[in-house]
Amino acid sequence: MTSVESLPLFPLHKVLLPGAAMDLRIFERRYLDLVRDCGRSGTGFGVCLILEGSEAGAPATPAAYGVEALIENFDMGEDGLLSLRVRGHRRFHVVRTRVRDNGLVMADVEWLHSDEDLEILPEHALLGTLLQTMMEKVGTDISKLPARVFEHAGWVGWRLAQVLPITPLQRVSLLQENDVNARLQRLLEWID
Repeated sequence: MTSVESLPLFPLHKVLLPGAAMDLRIFERRYLDLVRDCGRSGTGFGVCLILEGSEAGAPATPAAYGVEALIENFDMGEDGLLSLRVRGHRRFHVVRTRVRDNGLVMADVEWLHSDEDLEILPEHALLGTLLQTMMEKVGTDISKLPARVFEHAGWVGWRLAQVLPITPLQRVSLLQENDVNARLQRLLEWID
């Protein structure tokens, strides 16, 4: 049986993916408390797509799949708001949610398996080449990336899901997929 852990959620109108960075501006008390608690315990929090509701105010209804966000950096902006830089880590499935008195959504989550470190299949090699071309066109210095990274199926899949013009719900559907090759096949079909 899979163990279930409690995780505070930060529902958003965008999807955090494994390995992807995201900037957040924190101003609501519930999220300031969340950041404080994560800082004290050295843990992360969950980011899920909002299915109903908004990012501020009443607690929103989150999607059933999300990604753990680990805080990489924080700063106080000129406007006095806390700015965070987080990076996506582990995927999870929400089993159930509850709302604390302060409006923070807490979830009982099951952690999903990490991606296998598989080489990209020949039928998906085009996706690695496409990603490399896209990154070069936007000025990314790919010489600083590990050798052969564009041949790793999991890494290519998540980076493409991050940059392709797909919908947030399509990104959530990729979070649900445990098979890296099936994920790449879905991306290839969406590109066609």
